[in-house]
Formats: sequence, C-alpha cells, structure tokens
Amino acid sequence: MVNLFKRMRKLNHRLINVRVGTGAATLPSISSPLNNLPAVTRMHLTYGKSVGRGHIGAQKFWRKCLLRLKYYNPAIQMTVKPYDGEERHAALTIFFSGVQPQKAQAYHDASIKDEFAPSPTESEKAVVLNLKDYNFEEIWQQVKELTGAVEVEPTAEDKEQLEKFRQMDIKSEADRIRVAGIRQAKKDQERMLQEARGEVEKLREL
Repeated sequence: MVNLFKRMRKLNHRLINVRVGTGAATLPSISSPLNNLPAVTRMHLTYGKSVGRGHIGAQKFWRKCLLRLKYYNPAIQMTVKPYDGEERHAALTIFFSGVQPQKAQAYHDASIKDEFAPSPTESEKAVVLNLKDYNFEEIWQQVKELTGAVEVEPTAEDKEQLEKFRQMDIKSEADRIRVAGIRQAKKDQERMLQEARGEVEKLREL
C-alpha cells in the first residue's frame, strides 16, 4: 500500500509539472488564433547529445518546456532530433502559416542549415533559432517573444498542490537523512564491536 501511495504521488507530481512551469503557454494556431499573429504550424528541435558543448540548454528546453508546450498545443506538430557524433548545431525551427512574424529577422539565423528539420510547405515560413550556449529560460524567452505565446498561469489548486509536494519533498529529505544516520550509527556500532572482539582475541593469545 505504501508503494502504491508513492507511485501515485510521483505520478501526480509529474502530471502537475507538465501543466505548470516554464513553457506552459498557448501558441497562436490555425484553430486558435491569437491577436492576429501568424499561426504556428510546426516546431522542430535539433540538438547534440554531448554535454558541455553548448547544447545543454537545448536539451533542457526539450525536457522542461517542449512537453508543456505540446500539452497546451496538441494540434501543433512538434518533433525532436537528438544526434550523436560530430558536433553540428543546436537549433529550433518554428514554422508559421502564411507569413513570418514581425520579430522574425531579430531571431532568425540564416547560417544554420538543419538537415534534420522538415522542409516548409508552400504555405509555411520557417524561422530558425540558434540555441547553442543559451540556457533553457533564455530559449523560452526567445520563443515567447517570437511567437506571441500566452503563458498559462497556475490555478489556486495547482499552487496548493505544488506547495504540498514541496513540503512532502522536504519531509522526505529529512527522513532520508535520519534513516541514513541510523544506518551509519549501526555500522559504527558493528565496527566497534568487531574491533573489541579482535582486542579480546589478542588478549587471549598472550
């Protein structure tokens, strides 16, 4: 029953993390236009798996932001391509319907040719963001400004649940430290007892 409770708690924690946080936003789309902004039709993320080469921000953007974006924008196709081997680029290609947004030139990097990204259709315009050496918060800020995404504010219930999980995490950490201390004390006692037995054996041999 305890294991079931832990599994349910982890599941609920993951579910709320999908709904709340950086990247929780609605994008202008063909079915849900926003403020007459160009609709986002597709998004494609490419990054290298190697850590420490300026791609960690793109990796975290996928894990922390793109999942939330997909949750709130299920009709927009989003693809990801992590690659091995020779370092190339970390890029996010955003496809717009009809025309590019006004801020496209401020963010578009024409030097990046992402062979993993799909080609735009005749009715699409693509903007390529260079993600190398940016952290995931900076990447999200660029995406938000470029697309005009509207962030979804957490509800009062979401905030209450987040605080509840935070308190549970604090208690779990305290319990972990306490149990680790008990185990270490037991090991120390066993070691001292073993040493004492060794000393007794030495005295008997005299």
